[in-house]
Amino acid sequence: MADPLIYLTYVAIILLIGIICSLISRKLGIPNILLLLLAGIGLNNIYYRGEQLIDFPPVFLTSIAILALVMIVFDSTSRFKIKEFDTFSLKVLKLTGIFLFCNLALFTFFTKWIFQIQNVLLCLIFSAMMAGTSPDAVMTVLGGSKNKVIEFLEIESILNTPMIVLLPFIFLDLMQTVAGEIVFEHLLEQILPFLLQITAGIGSGVLVGLVIFKGMRKKYSETVSPLAIITAALISYILAENLGGNGVLSVTTMGLFFGNIYVKEKAQLQEFSSMFTSALEIIVFILVGLTIKLPLDMGFYFRSLMLFAIYLIIRLTAIEIGFRKEFTFKEKIFMTLNVQKGIAVAVIAFTLVSYSITRSSVVVGLAQEESILLTALPGVETVLNLILIFMLYSIILSTVISKFSKRFISVQLESAKEK
Repeated sequence: MADPLIYLTYVAIILLIGIICSLISRKLGIPNILLLLLAGIGLNNIYYRGEQLIDFPPVFLTSIAILALVMIVFDSTSRFKIKEFDTFSLKVLKLTGIFLFCNLALFTFFTKWIFQIQNVLLCLIFSAMMAGTSPDAVMTVLGGSKNKVIEFLEIESILNTPMIVLLPFIFLDLMQTVAGEIVFEHLLEQILPFLLQITAGIGSGVLVGLVIFKGMRKKYSETVSPLAIITAALISYILAENLGGNGVLSVTTMGLFFGNIYVKEKAQLQEFSSMFTSALEIIVFILVGLTIKLPLDMGFYFRSLMLFAIYLIIRLTAIEIGFRKEFTFKEKIFMTLNVQKGIAVAVIAFTLVSYSITRSSVVVGLAQEESILLTALPGVETVLNLILIFMLYSIILSTVISKFSKRFISVQLESAKEK
């Protein structure tokens, strides 16, 4: 059987497993992403003749990762509408900033200390990702129930997604600029290339957005317009990367631009974007479990649980600072424990698995550049393991807490069959 047919078979198997997982999760009333991750982890441990049964080439993984990243970043940022901000949204935004700051300052320290990760930028990447939340578990269990706490979780996930998908790649750019170490003596030399990357990223996003969306303000085509959205997002990323800029920042800029200007039939275009993203979601979650192999060391799980407990304390502290009077203590506990990681964190983790960085070196007096996989660097495997295990911890915890939501918030549960 030819190689292309093998890989197509693998994709078909993954999609079939994803459909089955989605049907089972709907029947059980649990988030489908939990079963998708577990399915990926299960496939990761199936071997045939001494080799992993399903194994994709790096180029394929990189292509899928970039496509998923671009579409998910665009879909999430395009829903960020400044004109819909009210007082409550501003308070949630304030909390998002506090939680992110506490994560970057405190959680980074504890991650570095407990797991002895030497590269502080890797710890910052992990901390930034863990600032993200998703209300999927709550919405799966509670259905269409309305409550101020649920509204908070929904708004928080919308507001923090642009930041958590952007910051890790900014830190990755810094890793390449400073060769993995923060050298304060040459800080000015490091800042200039970094600012150029930011400028090129924002400029590319604005340029592509102006060109593409100008024509979409007056005309709409059921076949061409959705395709134009995908094309614009990909061109924005590619243009920024080729100009030496940050591709994720470019797509983020274009998504924010799209979400806050008039485009004909925008709601239908966003619905198409969400459907396309949902299809990628199945592949991404299974591939995350498939490509990140959890260790068998029990010490890792003990330390990760300890770190997760610290993480929850940091989140509760941030909520106490951001909302001192608006919620009861039980509601704050519910908000603290609902820290499920969603598709944004999954796609970043998947991207990191196949991400390459450029390193400069001097050989016989000549400067040379080489491209190496990020996973070849010390500490990266530990960070990837932590990302996957934290995703599992958070999804399981959020699902359990949502099942007992009546003990914390005043909503009536809806059965899975009624949804």
